[in-house]
Amino acid sequence: MPKLVFIRHGQSEWNLKNLFTGWEDVNLSEKGVEEAKEAGRKLKEAGIEFDQAYTSVLTRAIKTLHFALEESGQLWIPEMKTWRLNERHYGALQGKNKADAAEKYGDEQVHIWRRSYDVLPPLLSADDEGSAANDRRYADLDPRIIPGGENLKVTLERVIPFWEDHIAPDLLAGKNVIVAAHGRTHQIRVQFSARGHALLGDRKYGLGETGGIALWSCRIGFFHPETGEWMMFARAPLGIPQFSDFEDCISEAADV
Repeated sequence: MPKLVFIRHGQSEWNLKNLFTGWEDVNLSEKGVEEAKEAGRKLKEAGIEFDQAYTSVLTRAIKTLHFALEESGQLWIPEMKTWRLNERHYGALQGKNKADAAEKYGDEQVHIWRRSYDVLPPLLSADDEGSAANDRRYADLDPRIIPGGENLKVTLERVIPFWEDHIAPDLLAGKNVIVAAHGRTHQIRVQFSARGHALLGDRKYGLGETGGIALWSCRIGFFHPETGEWMMFARAPLGIPQFSDFEDCISEAADV
């Protein structure tokens, strides 16, 4: 049975400073590097061998993937990077301290920008110095699809085509896949794949902001496409299931 492993990147330098990150390209902190290596050691202990790896075009996710694969002796496997697996774009909030933003705009407004399904954050214009339109890693993209900010709905619309065109076919072909990316893009893929459809309205699911290797409140999650079942593994060693199904994991994550 094919396995799909999601790894959220290790703690970044901006996680450490409590800054909105989004599409800003920041490095892992020392703690983040060790978290990524620890994830790799756990994968090796569990004996999981991968056929394909996917990650975003952001350094913190790429390095997390490489550290994890190196520790598990699988740095050689095929790898694809794509902007479609980038973190959600936080628009003009990027680079701002989360606590300062809450003080300026109010806790409720910032919470809406961060958690609402269809409310956009303040947008960056294409001529803004921090716009992704000025970053050559996106030079081949149609300028009209480079975001100035995203909500979960917009993020869903650019993540799911990659799932359908690449990840799902790999799983159907019996391949084991590892995806090292970001909190919000993993959130969308978990909900889409486990539910069989997209987010429902403004329903909210908790996702921890603690940094580290995490899927929801778990370190590593396995989705079995043939049965549609999830087995979630928390911070205990791999092989000890802490959550027997998707709902249990969602419930636990809401308390993170």
